[in-house]
Amino acid sequence: MNELQKAREIINRVDREMADLFEERMDAVKLVTQYKKENGIPVDDFGREEEIIKKNSEKIKNDEYKAYYINFLKNNIKLSKDMQHKLLEGMKVGYSGVAGAFANIAAEKIFPDAQCVPYSDFKSAYEACENGECDCVVLPIENSYNGDVGKVLDLAFFGSLYINGVYEAEIVQNLLGVKGASIDDIKKVISHPQALGQCAEFTEKHGFITEDAVNTAVAAKSVALANDKSVAAIGSVEAAEKFGLSVLASHINESSINTTRFAVFSRSPKSPAPTDQRFIMLFTVKNAAGSLGTAISVIGQHGFNLRALKSRPTKELVWDYYFYAEGEGDINSPYGMAMLKELEKCCAHLKVVGTYEKENHI
Repeated sequence: MNELQKAREIINRVDREMADLFEERMDAVKLVTQYKKENGIPVDDFGREEEIIKKNSEKIKNDEYKAYYINFLKNNIKLSKDMQHKLLEGMKVGYSGVAGAFANIAAEKIFPDAQCVPYSDFKSAYEACENGECDCVVLPIENSYNGDVGKVLDLAFFGSLYINGVYEAEIVQNLLGVKGASIDDIKKVISHPQALGQCAEFTEKHGFITEDAVNTAVAAKSVALANDKSVAAIGSVEAAEKFGLSVLASHINESSINTTRFAVFSRSPKSPAPTDQRFIMLFTVKNAAGSLGTAISVIGQHGFNLRALKSRPTKELVWDYYFYAEGEGDINSPYGMAMLKELEKCCAHLKVVGTYEKENHI
């Protein structure tokens, strides 16, 4: 056997072993996909991909091969993601609104392979996930200009779902009218109250009458059906395309930085991971002097930073409130477990509704 034949024998043996390992790896990818479906986690996880490439490429001793091995890893990751996308085609993701609404746009960006299912309001979408109609639901929790989406926070407090990811989406509001209309024709503008609030300066400047709608896409749909040049909607470019409307004025929101944070809710919490450095916690404090101050101190004393603390009425008792807290740090660590144990002493109700790595921009 000459040197060429010896080399080919080695390659054939390695290829056989790699084929077996490839099948084993793809079997594991199927399990990952099922977990992501059950927990409302998208295919793309760029932090994990970087970690795989960095960690595994360090195992290559011959520097001449390292760049080739990195390409090999990247191709493996791509193949894994391709299969995940295919397997997730039957996934159902709920959202509040109709096609073209910002929540629909966000859901499609987070889960590009899933079937996005519209619901009439936040409660219906949330309950659809609770009862198994959908695998997960995408709902807004905060807008950078108009603040919290209180109804969704209430659902998180009283409901049974978990938040397994938070995503930031830039919201660009536009004035949408029927074909042939101009901005001078408009007398009335309809949209969701949040959108009207974001564009109040623009509507007041033009003297438009405003009218509330369930959401921006519903507003766009109603303008298209009415086919009245004097009525416009405020909404997305996608909604204009969906309902055959013209963009009469673009980027009309008062703030140039207009971002909405969307949360992905699912029936199961994701498994703890050291990379999860964000958490969302809901709690009520006992009816005793200093209870809230004690709870805040406990969080700080265990090394966790509160990024946000908001109060909402429980609606069960007059002047009774629950608190929505967003924090930084690994709440699943021993320090986190110790913090939660101590919080139970001053909290009447305590619920960790979600942990995640960080906000993702979509």
